[in-house]
Amino acid sequence: MANIRLVNLSKSYTTGTKAVENVSLEIGDREFMVLVGPSGCGKSTILRMIAGLEETSTGDIWINDRKVNDVPAKDRNIAMVFQNYALYPHMSVYENMAFGLKLRGYPKPEIVKRVHEAADILSIKQYLERRPRELSGGERQRVALGRAIVRKPLVFLFDEPLSNLDAKMRVQMRTEIHKLRMKLQTTFVYVTHDQTEAMTMGDRIVVMNKGLVQQCADPMTIYDKPANKFVASFIGSPPINFMEGRVVRPAQARKYFFDEGNFQVKIIDEMVPKMAPYEGKKVHMGIRAEDIYDKLFASEASPENTVKAICEVVEPLGSEVYLYLNSGKHSFIARVGAHDRPEVNRDMDLVFDMSKVHFFDCETQETII
Repeated sequence: MANIRLVNLSKSYTTGTKAVENVSLEIGDREFMVLVGPSGCGKSTILRMIAGLEETSTGDIWINDRKVNDVPAKDRNIAMVFQNYALYPHMSVYENMAFGLKLRGYPKPEIVKRVHEAADILSIKQYLERRPRELSGGERQRVALGRAIVRKPLVFLFDEPLSNLDAKMRVQMRTEIHKLRMKLQTTFVYVTHDQTEAMTMGDRIVVMNKGLVQQCADPMTIYDKPANKFVASFIGSPPINFMEGRVVRPAQARKYFFDEGNFQVKIIDEMVPKMAPYEGKKVHMGIRAEDIYDKLFASEASPENTVKAICEVVEPLGSEVYLYLNSGKHSFIARVGAHDRPEVNRDMDLVFDMSKVHFFDCETQETII
């Protein structure tokens, strides 16, 4: 088993591009850590540096209290699963899985044992004599996983392994990787740009942007308490709604409101201590689609949390419905129950759950509350 420690890790290229900047992380033994972010944010570069496929510019990588900066990739006892499977087309499934063990000089009985054990775990025993071209995408990915499993490494590294699969197969393979993790009980580091994969698979998530770590926490903390506007926008489907407005307090009133321009909603009392210093200033309010309700079906509606908007599009998705709305200044989305299908291009009253909103500083983009 293994723990990984990254200390002030940076990677710069000769062109002056900074791929990763001053990243420090601790990945615990048997933890499933997910690195997530948009393309070019540095997540795959970190994975490749852990694997030894990229040199570090500055900083240290420790695996089990052993500094591995200068240790060759083949001696780090790490297995990596790539996006494009990287299988040898002229070899059978068995030969692909056994190849790395042969190079390391394992005896034939041990190779046979390990390959068949991995094939049993992944349910691909019936494919051992086939070539990769005879397999589906999901089956090829299982073979790539099997080739990693037979080595019995300290750490598994996954570089967007599901991105080439269709939506149904991605869901299935997520489940397979979950089961694999429970059976192997080792450390997993998983890179993806898909926030759904990150939320459903990781013990903890590292959200990255432009080479910097934005937040590292468990999935629900990331979702419920984003550190900044970028994290709030990247995690969640549909994306969180943002609205710009001012914090105002009517004359001789103790209440504070968020004034969007076309509507005002009351800031709840628990948020006032942090929001009061922003009185008269612009802020961004973020509210998720599931925290906006049709007034007809809302249990706690009042004039202080009700907003009028035009419903421009109704998008039924079976068990739920997305409403695409416009307040006159901002477009936003509400996710409502399947029974709720208002008329298009008509005004409707919407209730905001103000206990669930987030406020962000317009200049720093950091979360206020």
